[in-house]
Amino acid sequence: MEASVFRLTCLASLPSPFSPALVPASRFYSKRPLGAAVLTRCISKEEPLLEGMPKEYYDDEWQAQQREKSKELERLRQQEDEEEERKIAEYREIGLRLKGYPEEDVRKARRLVSSFIMAAEEVEEKIEEAAEKGELDELVLMVIWNRLDLARRDDEKEAIRSLDLLYRRVEMEILRREATPAMRLLNDLLNMHDGFDDEGWLKECKKCMINTFPREDPFSILVPAGFDIDKHQGSLQPPLEADDVLLRVDFLREVDSLLQEVRQEQSEAHNVEGFDPESVASMLKQHEKQRTIRQVESLLDLAINLKW
Repeated sequence: MEASVFRLTCLASLPSPFSPALVPASRFYSKRPLGAAVLTRCISKEEPLLEGMPKEYYDDEWQAQQREKSKELERLRQQEDEEEERKIAEYREIGLRLKGYPEEDVRKARRLVSSFIMAAEEVEEKIEEAAEKGELDELVLMVIWNRLDLARRDDEKEAIRSLDLLYRRVEMEILRREATPAMRLLNDLLNMHDGFDDEGWLKECKKCMINTFPREDPFSILVPAGFDIDKHQGSLQPPLEADDVLLRVDFLREVDSLLQEVRQEQSEAHNVEGFDPESVASMLKQHEKQRTIRQVESLLDLAINLKW
């Protein structure tokens, strides 16, 4: 019994492992908080935060590069958003072009344009048929232009080529229907050219002019065609000029005016240099215009020197 009491007394007198005598007071009364000490220990280069992390992760230069990459990605994302907003605005603008037209007329024009696109090889007949019915107008051209504009923005090359040809063909048909008799004759004469035989083409054009223009000798001006002076009795009455008669002088005046206007535009146009697709296409158009101008000049000389 005495031994047990002695042992307990001895144990009670031993210092505790957590006694203030064994633990420095600085561990409990440091002015710096414990979190700061842990953070300082974590960012030490000798003891990484996580095992396996690359050393450059704690390098200031590497972190600066990562921040620059993040800024670049943010800039690219902002550019993409701006480009998307621009496209949406353009599509909205295209859709608003037809807002001022009646809805029923817009639906009819769209159905007509769709029929042109579906006609394939028969598109020429469809366009001429629509022109005879009076269905070709500015609204039809606007619908085709909207489709062409959308195809250009979506970079659909086949659709761009087809719609561009359709637009020019419909525009030409509208201009032909609204043109004066002189311009219609000029268009018909130009279309007679097969692209090869210039001499044969001019001969055919001369025959067409002789059949179109009334004879200009004094006798033909005073009396109608087929007049027989030997059988005629009474006074002579000059023939009344019909509304659809095209005089050679009117043809000469309008064609010469057209040539002067076209030459002025050609002189103001800048020469295009380069071999990119747009430059080549522009150059080919210029060559086509020059060829047409030379043909019109030949027709004007033929009409000036025309003899029956």
